[in-house]
Amino acid sequence: MAETITLTKIERPSVLKLSPTTSINKDPGRAGTSASVQPASRTDEENPNVVHGRQDPYRLRDALKTDAELTELRNRRRIGKQIEKYHRGQNELIGQLLKPLEEHSSDAQEAEQNAKLPVKIAIYGSFIANLALCVLQVYATATAGSLAILAAGIDSFFDIGANFILGWFHRRSTRLDSSKWPVGGGRLETIGNIVYGSIMASVNLVIVVECIRNMISSHEAVDFKLVPLINVAAALAVKFGLFLYCFTLRNASSQVRMLWEDHRNDLFVNGFAVLMYAGGAKLIWWLDPVGGLFIAVGIIGLWLRTLYKQFGYLAGRSAPHEFLQLVTYNAATFSEEIQQVDTVRAYHSGPNYFVEVDIVMPGDTPLWKAHDLSQQMQDKLETLPGVERAFVHVDHETTHRPEHRKYE
Repeated sequence: MAETITLTKIERPSVLKLSPTTSINKDPGRAGTSASVQPASRTDEENPNVVHGRQDPYRLRDALKTDAELTELRNRRRIGKQIEKYHRGQNELIGQLLKPLEEHSSDAQEAEQNAKLPVKIAIYGSFIANLALCVLQVYATATAGSLAILAAGIDSFFDIGANFILGWFHRRSTRLDSSKWPVGGGRLETIGNIVYGSIMASVNLVIVVECIRNMISSHEAVDFKLVPLINVAAALAVKFGLFLYCFTLRNASSQVRMLWEDHRNDLFVNGFAVLMYAGGAKLIWWLDPVGGLFIAVGIIGLWLRTLYKQFGYLAGRSAPHEFLQLVTYNAATFSEEIQQVDTVRAYHSGPNYFVEVDIVMPGDTPLWKAHDLSQQMQDKLETLPGVERAFVHVDHETTHRPEHRKYE
């Protein structure tokens, strides 16, 4: 049974905590509770952080801290910075909660529209750069005879495959037949990321084996050649530029995020390969195979970390707590007809979220009214950025067992 929390009028709340698995009681018949709109205690001039255009039945605006108050908190000894950071985060949270859902949707659509061209530049620019660098690094690998350069060259060669794989899965995800794939193709992009990450991890296992074999059977130093070094250094410079560009767009597209992670990995790979190749040729012979081994193991570790995150998307990992708070507050303040919010869940289905909300309405509510209100809430929630589907369930009490659970 979900716990019921009664929200009361408070003079100056300093903390806002909405649990996504508890009930919010808005029953005006209970003593000390109210769902009516209360005016903010500060004017806009006194508090520049006040958010416009949204009713505030729980007087969250009263908890906002002005810039002067934040400065005063920051000047406290010892933990002043932590207190100021905490209250600044509370200001941002309240601002997000009080922003109308329409603004969340319009802001996301505007950001997506503005990012379309930069995202295309990132994708096609990465492909063209990877194609050119692949030629350079294959030549460097063939002429250097270095395992460290080989590890970097193989990584560069498979970067081209990454562009094809990610691009194909992305196009397929937008063209799926809805009668065969009713929940959409969002998870197909995640599958593409997993396929590519698995290939990269497997290829680098081969490099690990080759480096170990070389350390055991051969003790010859590689010959130092300037041309392979220049080729890899050029690749390092280009990858650094692509890394910086994709970094600014990593949250605009899952494709760009994967490319950004790949460019980040290549910075480590190419930089370390140059050092270990030069060290193996000029200092100690075993630096080159050890360098190749470290590069391969490092790439495997980075991709395993990425794979773990992508598998979490497929397995239905919960959405961030801040997103759950946003859904909970908007459900609680959606209509005066809603007495309680029983349960809120949001979890990944691919890169986006499925949202489930259980609300409580009076037992004598007409069916048409309960249906229309829940449908309106569902439509509003589905306009939030990152929401794939939303489901709203209406009940008349909260004393039952949790829904969608198998009884023991």
